[in-house]
Amino acid sequence: MTSDPYQDKESIDELLKLYNNLKNGHAGIFLEEDAFEKIIEYYDEQEELSKALEAADTSLEYFPFSAPLMIKKADILLASRKYLDALDLLDKAELFDASDINLYILKTDAFLAMDMQERAVELLEKAVSSFEGEEKVELLFELADVYDDYEEFDKVFDCLSVILKEEPTNEEALYKICFWTDFTGRNEESIKIHKRIIDDYPFSELAWFNLAAAYQGLKLYEKAIDAYQYALAIDEKFDYAYRNLGDAYIRVRKYREAIEALEKVLELSKPEEVIYEAIGHCYDHLKNYAQARFHYRKASHLNPEDSKLFYKIACTYYNEKQYGSAIKQLESALKIQRMQPEYNLLMGECKMQLNEIKEAVQYLSTAVRVRPKNIAGWEALIRCLYNAGFLSEARQQALAALSHSNGKPVFLFYLSAILFSMNKSKEALLYLEKGLSSTTRHLKKFVDLNPSILRNSQVVDLIAQYKRNRKG
Repeated sequence: MTSDPYQDKESIDELLKLYNNLKNGHAGIFLEEDAFEKIIEYYDEQEELSKALEAADTSLEYFPFSAPLMIKKADILLASRKYLDALDLLDKAELFDASDINLYILKTDAFLAMDMQERAVELLEKAVSSFEGEEKVELLFELADVYDDYEEFDKVFDCLSVILKEEPTNEEALYKICFWTDFTGRNEESIKIHKRIIDDYPFSELAWFNLAAAYQGLKLYEKAIDAYQYALAIDEKFDYAYRNLGDAYIRVRKYREAIEALEKVLELSKPEEVIYEAIGHCYDHLKNYAQARFHYRKASHLNPEDSKLFYKIACTYYNEKQYGSAIKQLESALKIQRMQPEYNLLMGECKMQLNEIKEAVQYLSTAVRVRPKNIAGWEALIRCLYNAGFLSEARQQALAALSHSNGKPVFLFYLSAILFSMNKSKEALLYLEKGLSSTTRHLKKFVDLNPSILRNSQVVDLIAQYKRNRKG
C-alpha cells in the first residue's frame, strides 16, 4: 500500500497546528510520542534545524525517558555539529533502550566527524555482535564504509564477505564485493564465496558474474567466459556481463566472439567510446581495416579529444599502404599531442614510404628524443638515414642507440651493415661477430638493410659458423 501525499500533508498540518497550540499554552492538548517524532522529522526535512531542536526539547519535557526522542534530538545536534552534546544524549538513550540500531549509527557519525575512527570501529564491531538479521547487515555496511573512508580496504572486503554469509543474495553486497575483489586482488577468496552462493542459489546472475570477474582477475579467461555465459543465460540483458565477456574473448584472441558480445552492449546501453574502440581493436586484429576504422571513428565522434583514436585510424591506413590518408589522421593526433613518440614514429615511417626523407628524419628524431629507450624509434631513424644514403649520420645514430639502449644487440647488426656500406669491412666484421655472439635473431634485419651483403663470403662464413655453434 502506498501513502497518499495529500493525506500525509493534512496529517502533518494538523499535528503542527496542535503542536503550536500546545506551545502557546492552550489547555486540553496532548500529543503522543510518535506525533512528536513526526514533527521533529518534518522540521528536519525542511532544514529548519532550530525548530526541529525546539520540538525535540519540548517532546522530552513530556516524555523525559523516551529513547527514540533522545535519538531524534541527537540526530539534530549532529546536523548542527554539536557532536559532544549528541554523544552525551546518545549515551543517556542507551540506558533506556540499547536495542535501537540508530544509536550506533549516530554515534559512528559523531566519532567520524571528530576524526575518531578507532572509536567508530570499536563501537560498530561490538554492536555487530549484538544484532541479527537485517540490523546486523546494516551495521556491517556502516563498518565497511568506515574502513573505506580510512583506506583499510581488505577489511571492507571482509565486511562484505560476512554480509554475504548472512544474506547470500544481498544485491548491494554482491555489487560492492565485485569492485573490492578487483581492488584488493582477493580473487581466490571471491571464487570460494561465490561458488558457495551458487551452490544454494544457482539462479543468482550477480553471483555468476562475480565468479566470472574473479576468474578474469586470475587470467583464467576460459573459466570466466563460461561463468559469464551462465549469468547471461539467467539475465539476457545483463550488459556488464556482455562487456566483460567481450574483454575475456579479446584476451584469448577470439575476436569474432568478442565483437558479438560487445555489439550486445551497444544494443543494451548508451553508446560508449570504449566499446566502439574495443570493437575496432577486434576488427584490426582480423585485418578488416575498413570496419576497424568505422568503429574507431564512432569512438572518436564520442570523444574528439582522444588523440589515440586518430592514431589507431592512421595505423589501419598504414597497414593498407595508404600513407597519405594515414598522414592526415596523424596530423589530427599530433595537434592534440605534439610530442607523443608513437605518433611521431608512425609519421616518420609514412614520410619515409613517400620518400620525404627530410621530414621523416625530423619526426623520427623527435620520437627518439622524447623516448630515448624506445628501440623501434632508433631502428626507424637508422633505417631512414641508411636508405637515404646518409651513412655517416646513420652510423652516428647507431652508436647513440647502443648507448641509450645499454648495448642492445640489434644495433650491433645495424652498425655492421652501415660500416660495410661505408667500405669499412674490417670494423664491420668485428661488430657483426659481436652481434652474433649475443644472438642470431636479428640477422633478418641485418640482411634486409643490405641484401647484397650475402655476396660477401666473409659474412656468409661468419654467419654459418655461428649458426652451427648455436645448433651444437
